[in-house]
Amino acid sequence: MTPEQSLRLIESMISQAKQSFSRMSFYFLTWGVLLTLAMLATQVWSGVDPEVRHGAPWGVAGAVGGALSAWYGARQSRKEEVLNPMDRIINWLWASFVIALLLVLFTTLLAGGDPGIPITLMTGIPTFLTGQIMRFRPLVLGGVLFWVAGVAMQLVPEADVRTALYCAAMVLGYIVPGILLMRKENGVRPA
Repeated sequence: MTPEQSLRLIESMISQAKQSFSRMSFYFLTWGVLLTLAMLATQVWSGVDPEVRHGAPWGVAGAVGGALSAWYGARQSRKEEVLNPMDRIINWLWASFVIALLLVLFTTLLAGGDPGIPITLMTGIPTFLTGQIMRFRPLVLGGVLFWVAGVAMQLVPEADVRTALYCAAMVLGYIVPGILLMRKENGVRPA
């Protein structure tokens, strides 16, 4: 393969990824809204039994988000007969994130800790990389924002400030890029 052919192949893959991944707005919007609501519910229920307060909102958000993501993913895969290489890379990136997230969640909870900070830091990785692969700056910045929020949450002892940082990271790191991605998606679709 000549250098020119390699360059055309790479450009073609990036173009496919940009069109293909514009469908991802659903995931960023869904998870951004659900996880923001879970954090706010956790804060509102701060006077309730800690087991209920920490587990219930996050369990509901995870179950609802997982079901909606599975439904949407199955629906999209029926429409799209063949995955391009960039689709597969992004799918494996997010699958590995979910596996690592579950491991961190369970091990941190077993040790009696709060998994919020490490998960916030970890969330920056697939968000940042997805933005880089798609060449979509709002997701790149969203990934960086998750890292900044995670570090700030570690340094701030007040629960209200941690909640505000987490919610800001979700809104600016997932919801706003999801809206921008959806607008881009709607502009790409034929009339």
